[in-house]
Amino acid sequence: MIRSTDNDKLKTIRKLAQKRWRDKLGLFAAEGEDLVEAAERAGWEPRFVLRAGVEVEPELLTAVSALGSGTRAIGVYEQRWAEPAGDLSVWLHAVEDPGNVGAIVRSLHALADGTAILGPACADPYSPKAVRASMGSVFARPPARAGFDELAGMRVALDPSAPRALGAGVEGLAAPLVLCLGAEREGLPAELRERADAEVRIPLRADGPESLNVAMAATIALYELSAALRMAGHA
Repeated sequence: MIRSTDNDKLKTIRKLAQKRWRDKLGLFAAEGEDLVEAAERAGWEPRFVLRAGVEVEPELLTAVSALGSGTRAIGVYEQRWAEPAGDLSVWLHAVEDPGNVGAIVRSLHALADGTAILGPACADPYSPKAVRASMGSVFARPPARAGFDELAGMRVALDPSAPRALGAGVEGLAAPLVLCLGAEREGLPAELRERADAEVRIPLRADGPESLNVAMAATIALYELSAALRMAGHA
């Protein structure tokens, strides 16, 4: 059992809290028994797993925890990057909050068959916060990386100013379809919206808030677009 803070595995976990070390090592940490189990279900072989009271003293595992509280297990895994695929995917531009990135990976896994594709200036999907927010979906559906011009299929920009509303007039959409979302505050840049194949918005109540959290907006749009594709004859 590990009883020293100088242990190499504990040092590795501490390093993986920083993006530069995740990039350099090509590794990431998944914290919590639920995430370790999700990795196992998805067939990911860990570099190593430390369990409190089994491989390591509990207080030492707590000391390297990214959650700020005690944890019972931390697994370390090699990063995987997929190729974009599926009838309905999501492309993200400058979504900087790792919690939003992870939540979108989870929503996509729940509602569609495609890939979460990261464009420029997005948060690291393998950061501790993003991995936790994905609730294990990052193992079942690893993310991809691509620029806007590399996207295959129909590119649908989600923007609150779009004249076309989801749920009312989404005829003409065809798979493969890529839902494109921008930064939490600014949204997609105008030049990308103009080059998209279609623009849609989520209709909001007039007396409600002006916008939705990007992960919430992605979830609603994925639900509506997946339903539209099924109505058009796509599974």
